[in-house]
Amino acid sequence: MTMSMTLSTAQTIVSRAIDQAQRDFKRPICVHVCDANGFELAFARMDGAPIRSIEISRRKAFTAVRIGVPTQAFLERLRKDNLEASWFGDDLCALPGGVPIKDGSGAIVGGVGISGLAASEDQVIAEAVAALVR
Repeated sequence: MTMSMTLSTAQTIVSRAIDQAQRDFKRPICVHVCDANGFELAFARMDGAPIRSIEISRRKAFTAVRIGVPTQAFLERLRKDNLEASWFGDDLCALPGGVPIKDGSGAIVGGVGISGLAASEDQVIAEAVAALVR
């Protein structure tokens, strides 16, 4: 049975992402968590996180849900096949740091987007917090 993303779970993901950013990178981030349709459930912007990261984190979470793979994998596919993200639809972001959140059966129940650090660091946090749901 497929579970759905709850507000409580989304808030836990946001909290854990912030904790990891503080502990491992000592720099601020923005975190967005969306449901399986790409609609926002929870968001936080740490003090000092770049303003641009608000929208980037939202788009990363949205993209991960809509494309169904981490944004890092999406970027690799775009580069490999010489494609543009806009060809897949509006509002997509191919920067690493977005990960679909799956339940125990592998069904996508939401997405998380992290922005504010180096793209590879955003991806590390996104992968770690997405794994909390499985």
